[in-house]
Amino acid sequence: MKNVALPVLTAALLAFLFSTYPGSLDTSHAAAPKKAAAKQIDNVQTGNPGFKRIGRLGFGPDGLLLVADPASAAIVAIDTGDKGPVQKLKKKVSSVDELIAGAMGAEADGVEIVDMAVNPQSGLIYLSVQRKQDARYAILTVNADGKVGVLSLEKVKYVKVTLPLSKGATISNITGVEFSKNRVLAAGQSNEEFVSKIYSLPLPLTHGSSASVYSTETYHVAHGRWETRAPIRSFVPYEENGKSYIVGSFSCTPIAKFPLDGIESGSKVKGTSVVELGSGNLPVDMFTYKKDGKQWLITNTNRFHHAKRPLGPSQYWGVRVDMSYLGSEKTNEEAVRRDVSAKAGPDGIEVVEQLFFAKHVDKLSDTEMVVLRDNKGHLDLEISPLP
Repeated sequence: MKNVALPVLTAALLAFLFSTYPGSLDTSHAAAPKKAAAKQIDNVQTGNPGFKRIGRLGFGPDGLLLVADPASAAIVAIDTGDKGPVQKLKKKVSSVDELIAGAMGAEADGVEIVDMAVNPQSGLIYLSVQRKQDARYAILTVNADGKVGVLSLEKVKYVKVTLPLSKGATISNITGVEFSKNRVLAAGQSNEEFVSKIYSLPLPLTHGSSASVYSTETYHVAHGRWETRAPIRSFVPYEENGKSYIVGSFSCTPIAKFPLDGIESGSKVKGTSVVELGSGNLPVDMFTYKKDGKQWLITNTNRFHHAKRPLGPSQYWGVRVDMSYLGSEKTNEEAVRRDVSAKAGPDGIEVVEQLFFAKHVDKLSDTEMVVLRDNKGHLDLEISPLP
């Protein structure tokens, strides 16, 4: 094993690891593509994408898996061929971290689950995972029966789009990647003066092309000042009156929207803060759903002030926000603040009980979400109803 140079675990290597671990690796749900997602990708390559680091995940239509590779400053789109029908997780998988660690030839505390995404067209759950001892990465899957599998990267159909950098600059992290109506969006942070970046990748995603990039400036409500260094931690694409935006959340924890239309690459974009969720929180995931005629935004966070000022039974918690707040006239200094002394308030901002202990969440449908939940140091995987 010490002589393997590639930083990403291949299917063959994972299979070798599993041959020495009780319980075999299930590759039955890592099928080859039925047909290319032709509308979304162009100049498609076949082979191994050559990941240096596998980070945040997202999904487009027709099983198009979006993978952030911060070390390569790139977004890779893989045509998985995973198009359904939907077969959602049948029951909770207790201590799924132990199954995942076994797949990686490690103990449960020897792996990090970097991100989780569910394909809404199939219900198959995808996990980007790092083995800590040698920083090797893999994309694993969990099917409806709770079996762990591997997405083989040896002969996938893929495209890679680079994220532009100024001379001498580097990307330290890509904090999210999401499919929008006419583009793919990513957020990240660089070592430039304006640290926080938004990347726009036009459709179809074309192998060998480059994205547009915008630097962001945001009014941080809790800090009472405009900031350029705080990166967007989680976000969703958003449309309002025919205009395109990205809605993102930051540490300590403002929610802001940024316009995307008619902006040249390299420009600086000023965000509008519309809601403040309270200080001491690190946003993790974000999605939207519709219920009872309203559109809601869900975000879960890691509260790093939990020991000093707990908000509930766990440092992992989350809220839902009525998206009508995004059109509010009260912004920035006057942005609406969540009532941190109560579980709800003002109207349309509520702590979500199902998000306590949730380390990662993703939307399955407008009625259900997939939750990776902390359970006394282990992780359980389950389907939970949306409020």
